[in-house]
Amino acid sequence: PAGDPDKGEMGLGAVPGRQAAFREGLALAVQYAKAVECPRIHLMAGRIPLGAERTAVAGEMETTFIENLRYAADILAQEDMIGLIEPINCRITDPRYFLNTPHQAAAILEKVGRPNLKLQLDIFHCQIMDGNLSRNLETYFPLIGHIQIAQVPGRHEPDSPGEVNFPYLFQLLESLGYSGYVGCEYAPKGDTEEGLGWLRSYWESRGLEHGKTEKAKE
Repeated sequence: PAGDPDKGEMGLGAVPGRQAAFREGLALAVQYAKAVECPRIHLMAGRIPLGAERTAVAGEMETTFIENLRYAADILAQEDMIGLIEPINCRITDPRYFLNTPHQAAAILEKVGRPNLKLQLDIFHCQIMDGNLSRNLETYFPLIGHIQIAQVPGRHEPDSPGEVNFPYLFQLLESLGYSGYVGCEYAPKGDTEEGLGWLRSYWESRGLEHGKTEKAKE
């Protein structure tokens, strides 16, 4: 749970004073994850308080986030689950989101020091905040637990007009040995299934059989 939407909350992990609600939400998320056999849970950091300066509250929010992440890691370890933290860009998507770059996320993960906490790297957010995608993927690859994609700036299919060369990045991920899921967190420009043509084209370019394409659709 991302908190109280009526209060503008979008995650509770780094929000001082909301630790109890974070723990309650984590317990509920674990129940759902077990029911659908999903081994990863996104632990959302949350937003800078309204009217506050980022620099003024950053220290307290980081301390709160580290405390909550350590608690979550211990709970998730009992279920053999992974906790994920995702930087969300503060230039377009959410100006008040606390966690906004992979560098900040990596530093927090190092301070937390738990092997079952990983980086959820969304290419869309990373491109907007920092670019340098190839080097960032290579640098933070050991920390990555999940990848998400969307073209920049429209946040549509990866083969829609935009800044990012996704076939190149997919091949880079393969060369790095990535074997996890790639989440398609984009808004289709039209029909969802027709919009997956980019995926079929990529599989064909990699010499994969049509049968595997059909199997993946089932």
